[in-house]
Amino acid sequence: MSDVASREYEVTGTEARAGEIASLASVSDYVALLKPRVMSLVVFTALVGIVRAPGDVHPVIAFTALLCIAIGAGASGALNMWWDADIDALMTRTRGRPVPAGRVAPGEALAFGLTLAVGSVLVLGLLVNELSAALLAFTIFFYAVVYTMWLKRTTPQNIVIGGAAGAFPPMVGWAAASGGIGLESVILFLIIFFWTPPHFWALALYKTGDYARAGVPMLPVVSGAAETRRQILIYTLVLTPLGVVPYALGMAGLAYGVVSIASGAIMLALAVEVYRRREGAAADAAAKRLFAFSILYLFLLFAVLLVDAVRGPAWLGF
Repeated sequence: MSDVASREYEVTGTEARAGEIASLASVSDYVALLKPRVMSLVVFTALVGIVRAPGDVHPVIAFTALLCIAIGAGASGALNMWWDADIDALMTRTRGRPVPAGRVAPGEALAFGLTLAVGSVLVLGLLVNELSAALLAFTIFFYAVVYTMWLKRTTPQNIVIGGAAGAFPPMVGWAAASGGIGLESVILFLIIFFWTPPHFWALALYKTGDYARAGVPMLPVVSGAAETRRQILIYTLVLTPLGVVPYALGMAGLAYGVVSIASGAIMLALAVEVYRRREGAAADAAAKRLFAFSILYLFLLFAVLLVDAVRGPAWLGF
């Protein structure tokens, strides 16, 4: 951490240190530590992994697996907020989080995250299977240690490599349902993996000042906006055909093919717009549109995969 960041966090963290003695946390603060928006995406993609896996899985086992995966994701979020409290205090987007705002003491966030991490892995291993528990443990470790503690503050490739953590849930769900790792779960992993950089770099383009102030070496801070736009376009050019692969390989029906091609075309068009618009409010607006649509893009792909698995590839007349 830089000297400036340290001094600023010492000021903004006064209430947090006081919270070590008397916590001001409410239930909503502990819910916020779980990063519920991220958790919802993790649960959704893990559910798709469960229902797409071969064979039948008992509903109780499926529910247990999803619950453990959700808790594991929440544990990762809590550990991330504990470690990143100093830089979160310097960013407008994150300074209101429970730890930098002083409502949850750092030690409490750490204990909360570790308890959830250990509990979710143990329960998944004991009640579902060891492979899914091992994958969940690795996912938590990768996000909390490899990404949060190492990559995020040391390399502009933090999002690229660290994005693997967010791509594992379909594989964890698949392993929980089948006891193995199938080709389809690997493809789902790759879709999320290549989706992550353009998604987060679009955000970083119009939040560059935040990241620079906190000393986080995001790509726009280190290499500039022009290189970031180029990388967004490159990754989107890989992502959009990859999103069609489940249909091309016969893993999903025609409805998925139509949705993946149409939404991929929109995603690519927005990435091109980001690449072309270089200055001022128009550039920020283009980045915001790509960021917003990228969330919808991933949701659409996985939603159709889910419906395709539940109702069969002939749904909606396709």
